[in-house]
Amino acid sequence: MDEWNEASDRAGFLTAPFLLLWAFYFLVFAAGYQLFPVVPLHLRDMGASLAESGRFQMAFMLGSGFGSLFTGPLGDRLGQRRVLRVASLALVAILVTYAFVQVRWIFYVLAPLHGLLWSALRTASMAKVGGILSPRHRAQGMSLFGLAGPGGVAIGPLAGLWLLPHLGFAWMLIILALVFAVLHLLIGSLPRESACEISPGAAFSLPDRAVWGPVSLLLFLGLSFGPMPPYSAQEAKALGMLWPSALLTCFAVGMMGMRAVLGLTGMGRRPVALLPLMMAIAALGSLLLTVLPGGTDRHLAAGLIYGAGYGMVHTLVFMHIIEISAPERRGSGVGALFFAFDVGTALGAFSLGWVMDHFGFRWGWAGGALLLLFAIPLARRIGGQVMTSGTAPSGILES
Repeated sequence: MDEWNEASDRAGFLTAPFLLLWAFYFLVFAAGYQLFPVVPLHLRDMGASLAESGRFQMAFMLGSGFGSLFTGPLGDRLGQRRVLRVASLALVAILVTYAFVQVRWIFYVLAPLHGLLWSALRTASMAKVGGILSPRHRAQGMSLFGLAGPGGVAIGPLAGLWLLPHLGFAWMLIILALVFAVLHLLIGSLPRESACEISPGAAFSLPDRAVWGPVSLLLFLGLSFGPMPPYSAQEAKALGMLWPSALLTCFAVGMMGMRAVLGLTGMGRRPVALLPLMMAIAALGSLLLTVLPGGTDRHLAAGLIYGAGYGMVHTLVFMHIIEISAPERRGSGVGALFFAFDVGTALGAFSLGWVMDHFGFRWGWAGGALLLLFAIPLARRIGGQVMTSGTAPSGILES
């Protein structure tokens, strides 16, 4: 891998491996967020109730959350390149199966496995890109890489909800499968990990105790976010909105906008101190979904504001974990954060989806807002902790 780092120093960070991983990470999120609003609509067409249609998201995120506790260490043991190749090939099989399934329960059975593969693709991509970037270009490269996930979130729902009536569900999934088949082949061109980059450590290890505060914060964030992917488009269709992906698309735009603003203006010497403010901004976005009248304008405003706060909470928490974790425990710390958010998202989709089914969409959004408000004191406590390892590079990690 040293020769790749030397090449990166000479050519900058926009190398072919970096651009391939950027495109791959973008498509991982675009594919996921294309399916999150579309599969529930497909399940409704197959006879599912409103509450049941959110169970795909719940099962998917449970698989992703629990899987993240193992896929990060697994990549360290086997090599991130190998994990990317195996997981992308398995994803092709899952997508083709979705295309031809005619009974609902198979979706719920496959969703946890799909989520496990998704967690492997996310963690391995992040670790691999960090390895191919030289220290000189790492902060700049990771800042650009951090836009791939939100970009996929912005494009995925828009593309999925537009393609569904034009191509039909089966052809959408077949095309996605073909895309990942090509990516599986292209990943073979990535540099192999050297022997010193392969760890013989255990496949699972608990993170440090200091991680549990940030883990709890992301659990609350995931709970509030859970109903947005499966239910925002369903509310839009119930209201007769012409742009059913407005909330998720503007959510992604808000994420990228806030990151761009803070990337240009800086986050100060202690970026984690911004956590309470960002949680409050996310809570405001969720409150707007609850109280504003109308449909499209409400989704536009709430999505932008919620996304601006949500995206920076992710960024700040991951930066904080990198600072407070020992290098040999960072994988388990990052895995714990993925676990907390994904499990929170699954539980939020299930519980707040039940509220929406029985009492209406706005009551579900109100529940998400209350969860964020309850978490602000925890964000203040984390933001007040003393950093011990200097300042983390701005940029980031996960959408």
